[in-house]
Amino acid sequence: MPQNPNELSPLTLAFVGDGVYSLLVRERLAQTNRPAGELHRLSVKQVNARAQAGAAAFLEERLTEKEKSILKRGRNAHVGTVPKSVSVGEYHAATGLEALFGYLYLCGQAERMRELFRMICENAAY
Repeated sequence: MPQNPNELSPLTLAFVGDGVYSLLVRERLAQTNRPAGELHRLSVKQVNARAQAGAAAFLEERLTEKEKSILKRGRNAHVGTVPKSVSVGEYHAATGLEALFGYLYLCGQAERMRELFRMICENAAY
């Protein structure tokens, strides 16, 4: 029997969400039919802590109370080390976004997950 996503740690949710978010970005970029190197560069611009922190801030007021709770749990999780290229706040916000996407994925809420991703893409400056 699969583990209840509500019982998983926020960092476990973020671990799953990191892969899910990356896949959503790659799926979207693959529709543009560009050279692989260019696709990689474009995905790196979107799948990084700074971009994900911006996405989390944009989404926060558009989330349900449960989704906000998951985002905050991820954001407040003790992450250990933070890359030098981003602030601690950005890294925590990105972890919150990843936790949210991991949670939605594990709960089988693919439609809502894609809706939120669409909102991010429509708002993004890339």
